[in-house]
Amino acid sequence: MSERLQSIFEVYAIGAGPSSTHSMGPQRAARLFVQALPAAPVLVRATLFGSLAATGRGHWTDRTLVRTLDPVQVEVVFDRETTDLPHPNTMKFEAFDAAGKRLKDWTVCSVGGGNLREVDGRPVAPAHPAPYPVANLSEAMDYCRAKDLALWQLVERTEHDLWPRLAAIWDAMRETVKRGLNSKQIILPGTLELARRAGTTGHRARNLRGTPRDIGLVASFALAVAEENAAGMQVVTAPSCGAAGVLPAVLYFFKTVRRMPTRQILEALATAGLFGSSIRANATVSGAEAGCQAEIGSACSMAAAAAAQLNGASLNQIEYAAEMAMEHNLGLTCDPIEGYVQIPCIERNMNAALRAIECAAFTLLTDGRHLISFDDVIEVMNRTGRDLQAAYRETATGGLARLWRRDIENRLQRPSPP
Repeated sequence: MSERLQSIFEVYAIGAGPSSTHSMGPQRAARLFVQALPAAPVLVRATLFGSLAATGRGHWTDRTLVRTLDPVQVEVVFDRETTDLPHPNTMKFEAFDAAGKRLKDWTVCSVGGGNLREVDGRPVAPAHPAPYPVANLSEAMDYCRAKDLALWQLVERTEHDLWPRLAAIWDAMRETVKRGLNSKQIILPGTLELARRAGTTGHRARNLRGTPRDIGLVASFALAVAEENAAGMQVVTAPSCGAAGVLPAVLYFFKTVRRMPTRQILEALATAGLFGSSIRANATVSGAEAGCQAEIGSACSMAAAAAAQLNGASLNQIEYAAEMAMEHNLGLTCDPIEGYVQIPCIERNMNAALRAIECAAFTLLTDGRHLISFDDVIEVMNRTGRDLQAAYRETATGGLARLWRRDIENRLQRPSPP
Protein backbone atom coordinates (compact mmCIF):
# COMPACT_ATOMS: atom_id res chain seq x y z
CA MET A 1 0.00 0.00 0.00
CA SER A 2 1.25 3.52 -0.78
CA GLU A 3 1.59 6.27 1.79
CA ARG A 4 -1.45 6.54 4.03
CA LEU A 5 -3.76 9.52 4.20
CA GLN A 6 -2.90 12.11 6.82
CA SER A 7 -5.10 14.21 9.08
CA ILE A 8 -7.97 16.19 7.60
CA PHE A 9 -6.63 19.09 9.67
CA GLU A 10 -3.81 19.35 7.15
CA VAL A 11 -6.63 20.34 4.75
CA TYR A 12 -8.48 22.66 7.15
CA ALA A 13 -6.33 25.49 8.50
CA ILE A 14 -7.52 28.79 9.95
CA GLY A 15 -5.48 31.78 8.80
CA ALA A 16 -5.34 35.05 6.91
CA GLY A 17 -5.81 35.21 3.14
CA PRO A 18 -5.42 35.80 0.33
CA SER A 19 -3.41 32.66 -0.45
CA SER A 20 -2.51 29.52 1.47
CA THR A 21 0.59 28.96 -0.67
CA HIS A 22 1.63 32.61 -1.01
CA SER A 23 0.77 34.04 2.41
CA MET A 24 0.00 31.27 4.94
CA GLY A 25 2.84 28.98 3.82
CA PRO A 26 5.54 31.69 3.71
CA GLN A 27 4.33 33.06 7.05
CA ARG A 28 4.70 29.66 8.67
CA ALA A 29 8.10 29.11 7.03
CA ALA A 30 9.40 32.48 8.23
CA ARG A 31 8.37 31.76 11.80
CA LEU A 32 9.96 28.31 11.78
CA PHE A 33 13.18 29.69 10.29
CA VAL A 34 13.61 32.41 12.90
CA GLN A 35 12.56 30.15 15.78
CA ALA A 36 15.36 27.73 14.85
CA LEU A 37 18.04 30.44 15.21
CA PRO A 38 19.92 30.71 18.51
CA ALA A 39 19.40 34.50 18.53
CA ALA A 40 17.36 37.03 16.59
CA PRO A 41 19.10 38.10 13.36
CA VAL A 42 19.50 41.70 12.22
CA LEU A 43 18.36 40.93 8.68
CA VAL A 44 16.45 38.15 6.95
CA ARG A 45 16.60 37.94 3.19
CA ALA A 46 13.71 36.02 1.63
CA THR A 47 14.18 35.09 -2.02
CA LEU A 48 11.00 34.02 -3.78
CA PHE A 49 11.12 31.81 -6.88
CA GLY A 50 8.68 30.52 -9.47
CA SER A 51 5.04 31.31 -8.82
CA LEU A 52 5.92 33.04 -5.55
CA ALA A 53 8.05 35.49 -7.50
CA ALA A 54 5.52 35.88 -10.30
CA THR A 55 2.43 36.62 -8.18
CA GLY A 56 3.88 37.28 -4.73
CA ARG A 57 3.11 41.00 -4.80
CA GLY A 58 -0.52 40.48 -5.75
CA HIS A 59 -0.78 37.71 -3.15
CA TRP A 60 0.88 39.94 -0.51
CA THR A 61 3.76 37.53 0.14
CA ASP A 62 6.22 40.37 0.69
CA ARG A 63 4.09 42.27 3.18
CA THR A 64 3.16 39.03 4.95
CA LEU A 65 6.84 38.27 5.52
CA VAL A 66 7.61 41.81 6.68
CA ARG A 67 4.68 41.77 9.11
CA THR A 68 5.50 38.27 10.39
CA LEU A 69 9.17 38.97 11.17
CA ASP A 70 8.77 42.49 12.54
CA PRO A 71 10.90 44.03 14.13
CA VAL A 72 13.61 42.10 12.23
CA GLN A 73 14.52 43.85 8.98
CA VAL A 74 13.32 41.86 5.97
CA GLU A 75 14.60 42.04 2.41
CA VAL A 76 12.33 40.34 -0.12
CA VAL A 77 13.83 39.37 -3.48
CA PHE A 78 11.62 38.32 -6.40
CA ASP A 79 13.70 35.94 -8.55
CA ARG A 80 11.83 35.23 -11.78
CA GLU A 81 14.91 34.00 -13.66
CA THR A 82 15.76 30.77 -11.81
CA THR A 83 13.85 27.87 -13.34
CA ASP A 84 15.49 24.73 -11.94
CA LEU A 85 13.30 24.46 -8.86
CA PRO A 86 12.15 21.58 -6.65
CA HIS A 87 8.64 23.10 -6.61
CA PRO A 88 6.94 26.10 -8.29
CA ASN A 89 6.51 27.72 -4.85
CA THR A 90 10.12 27.64 -3.64
CA MET A 91 11.63 30.20 -1.25
CA LYS A 92 15.01 30.66 0.37
CA PHE A 93 15.55 32.32 3.74
CA GLU A 94 18.93 33.72 4.80
CA ALA A 95 19.70 35.21 8.23
CA PHE A 96 22.47 37.77 8.80
CA ASP A 97 24.04 39.32 11.89
CA ALA A 98 25.06 42.97 12.40
CA ALA A 99 28.42 42.39 10.65
CA GLY A 100 26.70 41.01 7.57
CA LYS A 101 27.74 37.44 8.28
CA ARG A 102 25.26 34.83 7.08
CA LEU A 103 24.14 32.77 10.06
CA LYS A 104 21.90 30.24 8.38
CA ASP A 105 19.91 29.59 5.22
CA TRP A 106 16.94 27.37 4.44
CA THR A 107 15.26 26.53 1.13
CA VAL A 108 11.70 25.30 1.50
CA CYS A 109 8.57 24.83 -0.63
CA SER A 110 4.99 26.00 0.01
CA VAL A 111 2.86 23.15 -1.33
CA GLY A 112 -0.72 24.24 -0.62
CA GLY A 113 -3.04 24.68 2.32
CA GLY A 114 -0.28 26.44 4.28
CA ASN A 115 1.77 23.22 4.30
CA LEU A 116 5.53 23.12 3.73
CA ARG A 117 7.91 20.61 2.22
CA GLU A 118 11.68 20.29 2.27
CA VAL A 119 13.44 20.31 -1.12
CA ASP A 120 13.91 16.53 -0.82
CA GLY A 121 10.13 16.08 -0.54
CA ARG A 122 9.84 15.51 3.21
CA PRO A 123 6.95 17.36 4.91
CA VAL A 124 7.96 20.09 7.34
CA ALA A 125 6.61 19.53 10.86
CA PRO A 126 3.15 18.13 10.03
CA ALA A 127 0.86 19.86 12.48
CA HIS A 128 -1.61 17.02 13.00
CA PRO A 129 -0.15 13.52 12.54
CA ALA A 130 -3.04 11.05 12.18
CA PRO A 131 -2.20 8.29 9.71
CA TYR A 132 -5.28 6.58 8.31
CA PRO A 133 -5.42 2.84 7.61
CA VAL A 134 -5.98 3.68 3.92
CA ALA A 135 -4.07 5.42 1.13
CA ASN A 136 -6.87 6.68 -1.14
CA LEU A 137 -10.62 6.95 -1.45
CA SER A 138 -11.12 3.49 -2.95
CA GLU A 139 -9.39 1.92 0.03
CA ALA A 140 -11.42 4.12 2.37
CA MET A 141 -14.66 2.90 0.80
CA ASP A 142 -13.55 -0.73 0.98
CA TYR A 143 -12.64 -0.24 4.63
CA CYS A 144 -16.01 1.33 5.40
CA ARG A 145 -17.93 -1.43 3.60
CA ALA A 146 -15.99 -4.12 5.43
CA LYS A 147 -16.71 -2.57 8.83
CA ASP A 148 -20.17 -1.15 7.99
CA LEU A 149 -19.09 2.45 8.54
CA ALA A 150 -19.97 5.79 7.01
CA LEU A 151 -17.03 7.79 5.69
CA TRP A 152 -17.27 10.25 8.54
CA GLN A 153 -17.06 7.35 11.00
CA LEU A 154 -13.68 6.39 9.54
CA VAL A 155 -12.56 9.95 10.27
CA GLU A 156 -14.00 9.69 13.78
CA ARG A 157 -12.05 6.49 14.44
CA THR A 158 -8.78 8.04 13.28
CA GLU A 159 -8.66 11.68 14.38
CA HIS A 160 -7.97 12.78 17.96
CA ASP A 161 -10.60 15.10 19.53
CA LEU A 162 -12.38 15.25 16.18
CA TRP A 163 -15.66 16.91 17.10
CA PRO A 164 -14.40 19.92 19.10
CA ARG A 165 -11.76 20.57 16.46
CA LEU A 166 -14.31 20.33 13.65
CA ALA A 167 -16.66 22.58 15.62
CA ALA A 168 -13.92 25.23 15.76
CA ILE A 169 -13.41 24.92 11.99
CA TRP A 170 -17.15 25.21 11.34
CA ASP A 171 -17.44 28.23 13.66
CA ALA A 172 -14.62 29.96 11.76
CA MET A 173 -16.26 29.19 8.41
CA ARG A 174 -19.64 30.42 9.62
CA GLU A 175 -18.20 33.65 10.98
CA THR A 176 -16.39 34.32 7.71
CA VAL A 177 -19.65 34.00 5.77
CA LYS A 178 -21.38 36.39 8.16
CA ARG A 179 -18.53 38.92 8.05
CA GLY A 180 -18.46 38.84 4.28
CA LEU A 181 -22.21 39.35 3.98
CA ASN A 182 -22.16 42.27 6.44
CA SER A 183 -18.90 43.93 5.41
CA LYS A 184 -19.02 47.70 5.00
CA GLN A 185 -15.97 47.65 2.72
CA ILE A 186 -17.03 48.75 -0.76
CA ILE A 187 -13.87 48.18 -2.82
CA LEU A 188 -11.42 45.31 -2.33
CA PRO A 189 -7.72 46.17 -1.85
CA GLY A 190 -5.53 46.35 -4.94
CA THR A 191 -5.28 48.08 -8.28
CA LEU A 192 -8.31 46.32 -9.82
CA GLU A 193 -10.69 48.34 -7.62
CA LEU A 194 -13.12 45.44 -7.59
CA ALA A 195 -16.39 46.04 -5.76
CA ARG A 196 -17.71 43.63 -3.13
CA ARG A 197 -21.00 42.01 -4.15
CA ALA A 198 -21.84 39.44 -1.48
CA GLY A 199 -24.10 41.72 0.59
CA THR A 200 -26.17 43.04 -2.30
CA THR A 201 -26.38 39.57 -3.87
CA GLY A 202 -27.73 38.10 -0.63
CA HIS A 203 -30.20 40.97 -0.16
CA ARG A 204 -31.58 40.58 -3.68
CA ALA A 205 -31.75 36.79 -3.37
CA ARG A 206 -33.94 37.03 -0.26
CA ASN A 207 -36.52 38.90 -2.32
CA LEU A 208 -36.85 35.95 -4.71
CA ARG A 209 -38.63 32.63 -4.29
CA GLY A 210 -37.90 28.99 -4.96
CA THR A 211 -34.85 27.88 -6.91
CA PRO A 212 -33.71 31.40 -7.93
CA ARG A 213 -33.66 32.35 -4.24
CA ASP A 214 -31.59 29.29 -3.32
CA ILE A 215 -29.13 29.89 -6.15
CA GLY A 216 -28.74 33.52 -5.14
CA LEU A 217 -28.18 32.66 -1.49
CA VAL A 218 -25.52 30.03 -2.23
CA ALA A 219 -23.84 32.53 -4.55
CA SER A 220 -23.84 35.21 -1.86
CA PHE A 221 -22.36 32.86 0.74
CA ALA A 222 -19.51 31.85 -1.57
CA LEU A 223 -18.86 35.46 -2.60
CA ALA A 224 -18.81 36.48 1.05
CA VAL A 225 -15.94 34.15 1.92
CA ALA A 226 -14.01 34.71 -1.30
CA GLU A 227 -14.21 38.48 -0.81
CA GLU A 228 -13.04 38.19 2.79
CA ASN A 229 -10.10 36.15 1.53
CA ALA A 230 -9.31 38.72 -1.16
CA ALA A 231 -9.26 41.38 1.56
CA GLY A 232 -6.69 39.37 3.55
CA MET A 233 -9.13 38.50 6.32
CA GLN A 234 -9.38 35.23 8.25
CA VAL A 235 -10.64 32.21 6.32
CA VAL A 236 -10.39 28.42 6.54
CA THR A 237 -8.45 26.60 3.83
CA ALA A 238 -10.70 24.01 2.21
CA PRO A 239 -8.33 22.98 0.77
CA SER A 240 -6.78 26.40 -0.03
CA CYS A 241 -7.45 30.07 0.59
CA GLY A 242 -8.21 30.74 -3.08
CA ALA A 243 -10.98 28.13 -2.95
CA ALA A 244 -12.03 28.80 0.65
CA GLY A 245 -15.55 29.95 -0.25
CA VAL A 246 -16.87 26.75 -1.84
CA LEU A 247 -17.36 24.33 1.05
CA PRO A 248 -18.49 26.96 3.62
CA ALA A 249 -21.10 28.25 1.15
CA VAL A 250 -22.58 24.79 0.66
CA LEU A 251 -22.57 23.94 4.37
CA TYR A 252 -23.97 27.35 5.35
CA PHE A 253 -26.79 26.84 2.85
CA PHE A 254 -27.69 23.45 4.32
CA LYS A 255 -27.51 24.86 7.84
CA THR A 256 -29.42 28.14 7.41
CA VAL A 257 -31.79 27.35 4.52
CA ARG A 258 -32.28 23.59 4.77
CA ARG A 259 -32.09 23.74 8.61
CA MET A 260 -29.79 20.76 8.97
CA PRO A 261 -28.61 19.95 12.53
CA THR A 262 -25.11 21.08 13.45
CA ARG A 263 -24.02 17.51 14.11
CA GLN A 264 -24.82 16.54 10.51
CA ILE A 265 -22.94 19.58 9.25
CA LEU A 266 -19.87 18.46 11.20
CA GLU A 267 -20.20 14.92 9.85
CA ALA A 268 -20.31 16.33 6.32
CA LEU A 269 -17.27 18.46 7.12
CA ALA A 270 -15.44 15.29 8.20
CA THR A 271 -16.34 13.49 4.98
CA ALA A 272 -15.29 16.47 2.86
CA GLY A 273 -11.98 16.55 4.72
CA LEU A 274 -11.39 12.88 3.89
CA PHE A 275 -11.76 13.63 0.17
CA GLY A 276 -9.46 16.62 0.51
CA SER A 277 -6.88 14.54 2.35
CA SER A 278 -6.97 11.94 -0.43
CA ILE A 279 -6.35 14.64 -3.04
CA ARG A 280 -3.42 16.03 -1.03
CA ALA A 281 -1.88 12.57 -0.62
CA ASN A 282 -2.25 11.44 -4.22
CA ALA A 283 -2.03 14.68 -6.20
CA THR A 284 -1.86 18.33 -5.12
CA VAL A 285 -4.07 21.20 -3.97
CA SER A 286 -1.63 23.85 -5.21
CA GLY A 287 -2.58 26.05 -8.16
CA ALA A 288 1.11 26.65 -8.84
CA GLU A 289 1.59 22.91 -9.37
CA ALA A 290 -1.57 21.95 -11.24
CA GLY A 291 -3.65 25.03 -12.04
CA CYS A 292 -6.97 26.06 -10.54
CA GLN A 293 -8.37 22.54 -11.00
CA ALA A 294 -6.24 21.62 -7.98
CA GLU A 295 -7.85 24.33 -5.86
CA ILE A 296 -11.37 25.05 -7.10
CA GLY A 297 -11.75 21.52 -8.50
CA SER A 298 -10.72 20.00 -5.18
CA ALA A 299 -13.00 22.32 -3.22
CA CYS A 300 -15.89 21.47 -5.55
CA SER A 301 -15.27 17.74 -4.99
CA MET A 302 -15.15 18.18 -1.23
CA ALA A 303 -18.34 20.24 -1.22
CA ALA A 304 -20.15 17.80 -3.54
CA ALA A 305 -19.32 14.92 -1.20
CA ALA A 306 -20.57 16.90 1.78
CA ALA A 307 -23.78 17.94 0.03
CA ALA A 308 -24.46 14.38 -1.17
CA GLN A 309 -24.07 13.05 2.37
CA LEU A 310 -26.40 15.76 3.72
CA ASN A 311 -28.92 14.71 1.06
CA GLY A 312 -28.84 11.16 2.41
CA ALA A 313 -26.76 9.67 -0.38
CA SER A 314 -25.18 6.22 -0.24
CA LEU A 315 -21.44 5.59 -0.09
CA ASN A 316 -21.30 5.11 -3.87
CA GLN A 317 -23.39 8.21 -4.53
CA ILE A 318 -21.15 10.36 -2.33
CA GLU A 319 -18.06 9.16 -4.20
CA TYR A 320 -19.80 9.73 -7.54
CA ALA A 321 -20.71 13.31 -6.63
CA ALA A 322 -17.10 14.10 -5.72
CA GLU A 323 -15.78 12.42 -8.88
CA MET A 324 -18.21 14.27 -11.11
CA ALA A 325 -17.36 17.60 -9.52
CA MET A 326 -13.66 17.17 -10.27
CA GLU A 327 -14.20 15.64 -13.70
CA HIS A 328 -15.90 18.78 -14.94
CA ASN A 329 -13.21 21.05 -13.53
CA LEU A 330 -10.36 19.21 -15.31
CA GLY A 331 -8.01 21.58 -17.10
CA LEU A 332 -9.12 24.66 -15.18
CA THR A 333 -6.27 27.15 -15.38
CA CYS A 334 -4.93 29.48 -12.70
CA ASP A 335 -4.65 32.92 -14.31
CA PRO A 336 -5.27 35.60 -11.64
CA ILE A 337 -5.30 39.12 -13.06
CA GLU A 338 -2.42 41.19 -11.63
CA GLY A 339 -1.74 38.28 -9.25
CA TYR A 340 -4.69 39.21 -7.03
CA VAL A 341 -6.97 36.43 -5.75
CA GLN A 342 -9.95 38.29 -7.17
CA ILE A 343 -10.56 37.79 -10.91
CA PRO A 344 -11.50 35.06 -11.81
CA CYS A 345 -11.06 33.55 -8.32
CA ILE A 346 -14.04 35.08 -6.51
CA GLU A 347 -16.66 34.12 -9.10
CA ARG A 348 -15.08 30.67 -9.44
CA ASN A 349 -15.86 30.04 -5.78
CA MET A 350 -19.49 30.90 -6.48
CA ASN A 351 -19.73 28.70 -9.57
CA ALA A 352 -18.03 25.76 -7.85
CA ALA A 353 -20.41 25.92 -4.88
CA LEU A 354 -23.42 25.80 -7.18
CA ARG A 355 -21.88 22.99 -9.22
CA ALA A 356 -21.21 20.97 -6.07
CA ILE A 357 -24.88 21.12 -5.09
CA GLU A 358 -25.93 20.15 -8.62
CA CYS A 359 -23.58 17.14 -8.66
CA ALA A 360 -24.85 16.02 -5.27
CA ALA A 361 -28.46 16.29 -6.44
CA PHE A 362 -27.84 14.40 -9.67
CA THR A 363 -26.26 11.42 -7.93
CA LEU A 364 -29.53 10.83 -6.05
CA LEU A 365 -31.08 10.04 -9.45
CA THR A 366 -28.57 7.21 -9.92
CA ASP A 367 -27.49 4.10 -8.01
CA GLY A 368 -24.02 5.60 -7.69
CA ARG A 369 -22.36 3.29 -10.20
CA HIS A 370 -20.12 4.95 -12.80
CA LEU A 371 -17.06 4.16 -14.93
CA ILE A 372 -14.45 6.66 -13.69
CA SER A 373 -13.59 6.44 -10.00
CA PHE A 374 -12.73 9.41 -7.80
CA ASP A 375 -9.15 8.14 -7.49
CA ASP A 376 -8.90 7.86 -11.28
CA VAL A 377 -10.05 11.43 -11.86
CA ILE A 378 -7.62 12.73 -9.22
CA GLU A 379 -4.78 10.96 -11.03
CA VAL A 380 -5.90 12.58 -14.29
CA MET A 381 -6.13 15.97 -12.60
CA ASN A 382 -2.57 15.62 -11.36
CA ARG A 383 -1.24 14.61 -14.78
CA THR A 384 -3.21 17.33 -16.52
CA GLY A 385 -1.81 19.91 -14.13
CA ARG A 386 1.78 18.85 -14.80
CA ASP A 387 1.09 19.09 -18.55
CA LEU A 388 -0.26 22.66 -18.29
CA GLN A 389 2.11 25.34 -19.53
CA ALA A 390 3.64 27.35 -16.71
CA ALA A 391 1.65 30.38 -17.89
CA TYR A 392 -1.51 28.66 -16.69
CA ARG A 393 -0.22 27.59 -13.28
CA GLU A 394 -0.48 30.66 -11.02
CA THR A 395 2.13 32.80 -12.72
CA ALA A 396 -0.29 35.49 -13.94
CA THR A 397 1.31 35.34 -17.40
CA GLY A 398 -1.41 33.51 -19.34
CA GLY A 399 -5.15 33.48 -19.89
CA LEU A 400 -7.13 36.33 -18.37
CA ALA A 401 -4.00 37.81 -16.77
CA ARG A 402 -2.26 38.12 -20.13
CA LEU A 403 -5.38 39.53 -21.80
CA TRP A 404 -5.67 42.15 -19.05
CA ARG A 405 -2.06 43.24 -19.46
CA ARG A 406 -2.46 43.47 -23.23
CA ASP A 407 -5.54 45.65 -22.86
CA ILE A 408 -3.71 47.96 -20.45
CA GLU A 409 -0.73 48.24 -22.82
CA ASN A 410 -3.07 49.05 -25.72
CA ARG A 411 -4.76 51.78 -23.67
CA LEU A 412 -1.43 53.32 -22.73
CA GLN A 413 -0.33 53.37 -26.38
CA ARG A 414 -3.50 55.06 -27.61
CA PRO A 415 -3.10 58.82 -28.23
CA SER A 416 -5.06 61.01 -25.88
CA PRO A 417 -8.18 62.63 -27.38
CA PRO A 418 -7.65 66.26 -28.47
